[in-house]
Amino acid sequence: QVQLVESGGGLVQAGGSLRLSCAASGRTFSSYAMGWFRQAPGKEREFVSAITRSGFNTYYAGSVKGRFTISRDNAKNTVYLQMNSLKLEDTAVYYCAAATGWGTFIAPSEYDYWGQGTQVTVSS
Repeated sequence: QVQLVESGGGLVQAGGSLRLSCAASGRTFSSYAMGWFRQAPGKEREFVSAITRSGFNTYYAGSVKGRFTISRDNAKNTVYLQMNSLKLEDTAVYYCAAATGWGTFIAPSEYDYWGQGTQVTVSS
């Protein structure tokens, strides 16, 4: 079992930045691939970004590529999502997730553990 706790969400103006953190406890953090997903009201949960166990490979949705950066610190059991140039359409609840298996890490079904989510609201 692993517990995931997100933090860092909030209200920000369009064009601004936020840094989300996801702290993990339980099994060895470095044994999980990690991902960030988001869900806006009335919409399905969508992939945002993922990072492999070593942190060597990262993946991004087209809508955030070039604006968001995922990273991890295995010594601190934490994964981060740096979000720059935020847009109104980035407003959503952001979830971090941990995957024990192997795959593309794009589908929610590939992840075994989820955090409770943190709200990000971008205003005009």
